[in-house]
Amino acid sequence: MALLIASLNSGSNGNCYYVGNTTEAVLIDAGISCRETEKRLLRLGLSIKNIKAIFISHEHDDHISGLETLSAKYQIPVYVTEATLHNCGPIIQTHLIRYFASNERITIGALTIKAFPKLHDACHPHSFIVTDEENVCAGIFTDIGVACSQVIYHFKQCHAVFLEANYDDAMLAASSYPYFLKKRISGGNGHLSNAAALDLFCRHRSENLSHVVLSHLSKNNNDARLVENLFMQYCGNAKIIVASRYRETEVYHIHHTYKSNEEKAFYSQNAIQLSMFN
Repeated sequence: MALLIASLNSGSNGNCYYVGNTTEAVLIDAGISCRETEKRLLRLGLSIKNIKAIFISHEHDDHISGLETLSAKYQIPVYVTEATLHNCGPIIQTHLIRYFASNERITIGALTIKAFPKLHDACHPHSFIVTDEENVCAGIFTDIGVACSQVIYHFKQCHAVFLEANYDDAMLAASSYPYFLKKRISGGNGHLSNAAALDLFCRHRSENLSHVVLSHLSKNNNDARLVENLFMQYCGNAKIIVASRYRETEVYHIHHTYKSNEEKAFYSQNAIQLSMFN
């Protein structure tokens, strides 16, 4: 068994991340059109029928623009906080609405999804970690102003991460963006810079972290080759992928990497108990 992860799109033009197994999956955000979601899943060989829920991180358009149509067409439940839903433009069919609370664990088949609060300029923003029955864990760490204690705690648990690397400090400083927008992006409720993302990765990565999908890159204030080269200097055994704002990544299979047969036996015997602490 393995967790399957893919970015369907990542950037200010739309965000949508796929995490699942061979029979069930969830989407984190639905910021591209239903048609594009369908096309990209088809190209990846992933069935939209396996998607059992959509989790919404916050109400910004690049995270919800495809939500109304996608949820209604396939009758997919939408997990969202009450405050975020109140600020969403899309109309979600009432019977498909599921509210979640901060740090709540939600079970969907063999997947456990935990929402945790983060710092971002939205009404009630959350990020998520998704864990399978073998305790393999993938985290979605985007739209984050700073790496707060919640982010650090959950980042340490992950075998794979979608990690925001939104802007290069020098490129943002030299850009034509107005001062207020530069402050909004680089402030404590904005986005993670390349340097801040690298610091989080270097200081708090787990020994089991095998895949880093660099996400939500700015079109104007970052460069894919620049940030990829930056992380490659420190990646060790971790695979570095840069998510595109124009198309999907490939599907990555995330496995638990055991140091010994004894460790494997321990995790197998204690998967349920261990998941209680995630």
